[in-house]
Amino acid sequence: FYARLQQAGLDVLYDDRDDRAGAKFAAMDLIGLPWQLIVGPKSLKAGEVELKERATGERHSLTFDSALSMLTAAAAGRAKEDA
Repeated sequence: FYARLQQAGLDVLYDDRDDRAGAKFAAMDLIGLPWQLIVGPKSLKAGEVELKERATGERHSLTFDSALSMLTAAAAGRAKEDA
């Protein structure tokens, strides 16, 4: 997942610390990342990942390819706003 996100031109912060999931989520919220891609054993077994949008708190269970499409579209939208 990490390599494919980078290949798509996205900035990626991979949190591989041994902390509990809740501590990791709190840290990412403090950092202010606009999106979190959450990959866990249950979602992997189902062939999905969870995508969380920080601004709204919405969570989506999607295939990785669908999540990648959403993230690249969001990044393109932000790039246009910054231009």
